[in-house]
Amino acid sequence: MRYLALALAGFALACAKDTGAVGDEAKIRGLDSAWAKAAAAKDLDQATAVYADNASMLAPGEPIATGKTAIRAAWQGMLGLPAANLTFGPDKIDVSGDRAIDLGTYTLTYNDKAGKPQTSKARYVVVWGRQADGTWKVLVDTPTTTQ
Repeated sequence: MRYLALALAGFALACAKDTGAVGDEAKIRGLDSAWAKAAAAKDLDQATAVYADNASMLAPGEPIATGKTAIRAAWQGMLGLPAANLTFGPDKIDVSGDRAIDLGTYTLTYNDKAGKPQTSKARYVVVWGRQADGTWKVLVDTPTTTQ
């Protein structure tokens, strides 16, 4: 009987951990949604507010942008492209403790120098980190060219 009680207690603790991860996943999905809305609205302040102070952005063909100032400049360049339109969203979020991996897809459309629309559809990897105050911030943002 004592072993059954221990097994049930262990099961209850495991379920509590899973519930926390599910809750954290929901929080990150909410942050992703607000982030995508900010990008669609070309709201530079809100689009870059999700990044931790020491975050890095590794955009294809660009130098690594580390820190909020560099990341803001990268976003400003992207959102400043003629007729820029960026949409993105997660396909899978895996939370483990104070870190989460967010795998998703994005579409970036803009007009080239001739005014012709160019569209890039690909995938991204974002690493989220729980901050000391309990909030989640982006630590690494890696849009890829992989479809």
